[in-house]
Amino acid sequence: MEDFPKTFLAGSADSGKRLDQFLAGQLAETSRARVQQLIDEEKVLVNGASVKASFRLRGGERIEVLGSPTLPPLRAIAEDIPLDIVYEDEDLAVVNKATGMMVHAGAGATEDERNRGTLVNALLHHFGKLSTVGGELRPGIVHRLDKATSGLIVVAKNDEAHRKLAAQFARRKVKKTYLALVHGWVKPDRGTISSSISRDRVRRTRMTTRRSGGREAITHYHVKERITSKYGKFTLLEVRIDTGRTHQIRVHLASLRHPVVGDALYGAPRELRAKDGMISLPRNFLHAAQLQFQHPRTDELMTFSRPLPEELEAFRRIIATH
Repeated sequence: MEDFPKTFLAGSADSGKRLDQFLAGQLAETSRARVQQLIDEEKVLVNGASVKASFRLRGGERIEVLGSPTLPPLRAIAEDIPLDIVYEDEDLAVVNKATGMMVHAGAGATEDERNRGTLVNALLHHFGKLSTVGGELRPGIVHRLDKATSGLIVVAKNDEAHRKLAAQFARRKVKKTYLALVHGWVKPDRGTISSSISRDRVRRTRMTTRRSGGREAITHYHVKERITSKYGKFTLLEVRIDTGRTHQIRVHLASLRHPVVGDALYGAPRELRAKDGMISLPRNFLHAAQLQFQHPRTDELMTFSRPLPEELEAFRRIIATH
């Protein structure tokens, strides 16, 4: 943020909004965590007075932002969290990430509960030292998986391995294969989606294929199984991506009107209903099942695979037998 102080006037449409929510919408490049930090540091005045982040606006307030937040050092914290380590050597490790685990904390995180339970924190505890190319908040991280996506991820233990692995990703030499269960029957049996992806202007947590000028994204799929059940029709897909854009598989499949099961952000229902009851899946049915790359030191072609986790396989069995 620059050019302080900044002044905003709350309108009647802002009545009932929290102060931090209002400012996060006004300061587009500032996270809500940073806005809360500004308020805690008394660098925000409402009608000339300091208030809490939870202060509810009524409309008509004059809100002044006096300066930038004092940025704390951002670094990941080692935590003793169980990991499913598929492979490990002196240069890299391949991990089967559990669903619900963020790969790393966001840029607005500080050393508190917002920076707990991440894959990076677990990696630091288990391996001690990782590559520094990604910075202190993302040590070892060459690529990412969404929080609600499980499966295989490779991490670098040293900077040379990180740079060589990153170069393979940039040249699209790494093969990433996913399993996804989607709503409806996907036709044809094979296809490629090449719609560009950009951030949704209205819902900032979403990505979209409906804006021009986005980043190139290529997704290939083929049908493994079509399912008819009392909960509706579904298709189990094997998906391979050439690029690694944010939410790529989820937004591409949703653009075909076949959202990933469990992915309410992109239009999937939260519950699946039948005449005699309902079921739900508290995660996305998306799993990084296979990863193939060249070893950064030996150039050996390395291939790793992991089956669907039990909660996804159990869900598939339920709908496949009903």
